[in-house]
Amino acid sequence: MNKAEEFKVEEGETHTTWNVYGTHLKLENRYEIIDALGSGAYGTVVAAIDHKENDGGQKIVAIKKIERAFEHPLFTRRTLRELKILRLMTHENVIDLITIQKPLQDEKLDIYCVFEIMETDLGSIINSQQDLSDQHMRFFTYQILRGMKYIHSAGILHRDLKPKNLLVNGNCDLKICDFGLSRTNIPQMIKSGAMTDYISTRWYRAPELLCGAETYTEAVDMWSIGCILAELILRQPLLPGDDTKNQLELIVACLGQPDKQFLQVYNEGRMQNIFTRLKNQNKIGKFDEIFDSCDPDAIDLLKKMLVYDPAKRITVEEALDHDFIGDLHYAPDEPTTISVTAFDFDFEMYDLNIEEQKELIYDEIMLYHSKKAQKKYIKGRKKHPNGMLYLKYGYYEGFVMPEIVEKKKKSKKSKHKDQNKEKDETVQEQSQEEQKKEIRKELDEPAFEEENKEAVNKAIQPQVLEAVAVENHLEPKDPEVKEEQVEAKKGSEEVPPPEFSDGNTLSS
Repeated sequence: MNKAEEFKVEEGETHTTWNVYGTHLKLENRYEIIDALGSGAYGTVVAAIDHKENDGGQKIVAIKKIERAFEHPLFTRRTLRELKILRLMTHENVIDLITIQKPLQDEKLDIYCVFEIMETDLGSIINSQQDLSDQHMRFFTYQILRGMKYIHSAGILHRDLKPKNLLVNGNCDLKICDFGLSRTNIPQMIKSGAMTDYISTRWYRAPELLCGAETYTEAVDMWSIGCILAELILRQPLLPGDDTKNQLELIVACLGQPDKQFLQVYNEGRMQNIFTRLKNQNKIGKFDEIFDSCDPDAIDLLKKMLVYDPAKRITVEEALDHDFIGDLHYAPDEPTTISVTAFDFDFEMYDLNIEEQKELIYDEIMLYHSKKAQKKYIKGRKKHPNGMLYLKYGYYEGFVMPEIVEKKKKSKKSKHKDQNKEKDETVQEQSQEEQKKEIRKELDEPAFEEENKEAVNKAIQPQVLEAVAVENHLEPKDPEVKEEQVEAKKGSEEVPPPEFSDGNTLSS
């Protein structure tokens, strides 16, 4: 009996039920499971043949059934967040979500994500007997940085980078996965306090997060990458803390005491006693001792990543330009993207229950299957760039939709503009009358010479000169000005106003 027969339970007209590690998967008949890849608290992953590829061939894919997505609102929110981020990300170093299986209408909502298949993860490689040369470490680090440059340019913080979340193929291609704990760096969401929630596996967690920071930057990911690079070098975790307190102790033992500036910001609350107790210990740290015989360029990059102060930590762009990366760095082949907007992530602003979030997940899935859903999405993004949920749930406390702010600004600006226009017209009328009097006075004087007339013509506004000319039955003294105005007006009529064009695709 082959693997497929071993997993198969029941084959129906459109779907087949499979049993993998005690979990039932009900997949479309186009998919034939050929192997079980893994199972954990949040899902079961299998390898399957897709018999209905667009080119008529077959393709092996990875299918993940997401477990426990609807056990708690927090789990549902993480699932929704990850599905949205994966749809918006298209990059060689980010895992590709090919599609999500369309739900059966008469059954509960099960989520089956179809991914490109990868052979293993970086954690398994580190823990294996596989030799890792400096070239391996450099190439893996480069791909992580290249992928994170793209992710950060999209305004997304991964927040859970670790070796297990970095998938690898036999040719050493690396792809970043697992965006369930990610967050968008959208200003109004930061102000709302939406950057809280569980953040990253402790061993790879930046010190500002351990100290309870509620707002943070892309620097938290750079700390994690530093921990991963150290693990590649040592073939074991650098900072395997048992709890938050022990994690900080290990960081201080490795790097030494943080500087006064860091302590002024973070040495308070629950962290105060820890830093006070560690004040006279490990002032220098054992970093140089730990990495005594390693590549100097790798150690230099590591030191710039593992910095207490997030403002002083190296950025992803700076890291790509570091000597350790060397010739691998080629900026034109390190793409970025446009930042995500609140339209896709306005759900973060509301305390939605499981059923409300389930509706949003269903809408997200249908973007892969329904042209009607796609058209609705594009239309909504144009009309409501900051999201549509306010139409149903109202405005989030402390957050005013930019459309309203813009309307108020326009109204206020229009009011001031009208007042200023009226004031300017009054001043202009007075100025014109005074200029007319001066011109008449000069024209009545016999000694007024031609060059003086030309000087007056250039010194006053053309419309005033024209009015005087009409009253005195004279031709305008500066016909070129009038012709230029006519041409300018004609030219402005020929140029149509700029049209809004949404060139973005659903994957942009």
